[in-house]
Formats: sequence, structure tokens, C-alpha cells
Amino acid sequence: MVILQVKRGDESLFLYETSVADKTDGVIRDLVAIYNGRLKVQRVCMEMEELAEHGTMLPSEMIGLNDDQIEELKLVDIWADKCIPSGGFQFNKDPMTRRNGQQPKEHMQKVLENAMNDAKAMIDKKNVGLKKLMTLKIIEEALNILRGAVMIVYPMQLPPHDSIRMEFTNTEDLTGTQASKEVLEPSKAQLWFAGRQILNGKTLSEYLGTNDKTKVVVKLNQLGEGPPGREAVISEQLRQQMMADAYRRQEELKTLKIKSLRLKE
Repeated sequence: MVILQVKRGDESLFLYETSVADKTDGVIRDLVAIYNGRLKVQRVCMEMEELAEHGTMLPSEMIGLNDDQIEELKLVDIWADKCIPSGGFQFNKDPMTRRNGQQPKEHMQKVLENAMNDAKAMIDKKNVGLKKLMTLKIIEEALNILRGAVMIVYPMQLPPHDSIRMEFTNTEDLTGTQASKEVLEPSKAQLWFAGRQILNGKTLSEYLGTNDKTKVVVKLNQLGEGPPGREAVISEQLRQQMMADAYRRQEELKTLKIKSLRLKE
């Protein structure tokens, strides 16, 4: 099987196993799904950190308002009494005024924290991303761990407008957010190898050759971004080693020259 080292720009993200006989359509679809799935896990973990600190998300009409404004407008969070964390809560006001301040008790915070740590470790390139193959199954398992922890702490579920619940049901709206710039749109996603775009309707062998026991670098980008930069002919580690060898050789030549001059004297 051929191993694809998947990059976005100059950043290495994960390894993916496939075959040169596989259709390019399926490979590109899987790579985009894994890429976007990793981003989803990261987004959910970020929101779960806020959930553990400040409770469930306020209705959209209350976000950003202070207490006086909420009272003046007679707004009420009808979900506050419906979505109380298991074991009760302690009040911890959200300085960003996005969440209702009903922080879960410490032992329930720990449930969320442990799940986040486990999920992050499953997709973190520093831990496994460039050592262990990444699959859609791993992404789904990471999301299930997060989903399970939220269900333990909030057995009645989160409010329907909470971003975490929306992520779990794939109804999230990322419009206008930084996250929207990171996600790849499947219909516009592109895969490149050695300066060539890998097109749909082909087999990988048309681009990678017939050797099914190799490892290559491929790059994901989006229509309109233009071709990604080519990979360096040599790695940065090898370049530094070559420079060190050249410097050492230069010093050796200097030493030999000095010895030669002394002999002549």
C-alpha cells in the first residue's frame, strides 16, 4: 500500500494509506473528510473548554448583552432550567457573554476534560498524526468520545442553539468565522502531487506510478488558491546536515593549508 503524507501549505497534517489502483475520486473525498473532521474535533474541544467553564450557550438574542440590557429587554434563557449539568452547577460568569455561567461541578468538569484530552491525542499530529495512519474511523471515534462525555454531563442534551450540539448534528453555521476559512469545501477541494493536480475520474497510478510500496507527499488546497508550492528537493534536516558537512570540510582544508605553510617554512 502507498502512504500519502498529506500537507496543507507547508504544514504536514497526517498519513493516509491507499493503493495506486484506487480511484482518485474516493481518495480525494476521504482526505477532505479527514481534514475537515480533524478541524471539527478541534472546534468541539475549544467549545467544550468553554462549556466546562461557563455552562451552556445563551440564545443568540442574548449573546453579547450585559445583565442590565437583558433585564431591560426582558429576555429569558428558557433553556437554563432545562439543561442543568449532572450534579448541579456553580455560577461562573462568562466574560465573553456567550454562555449562561452555570459551570458544571468539578467532577463533571473532569469528565469533559478527560474526553477532550483523549480526542485531541487521537488526531494530534505531534502524537500520532505523522506516526500512525489517520482514518475516518478515528475521526468518528474521537467525536463519539466527545459526544459521550457531553451526554454524561448533560443527559438532557444541550440547547439546540449550542454550537457543540450543532457540531454533533452537522448543522453548524461557520459563516463569517475564522473556522470557515480553514474548512475545505468538498466540491472545490483539490489534491496535488509534484506540481500536478490529481484529477477526479482517474486512478492514483496515473500520477504516482505503479509502485505500491512507497511514501509520497501530497497537498490539499482549494479552487482559486492556485498550485501549492513544490516540495523542496531535499529536506530541511538533510540541508542542515549538508551545510554542516561543508563547513567541517572547509575547516579541514584550512587546517591542511596552515600545516602545509608551516612545513614550507
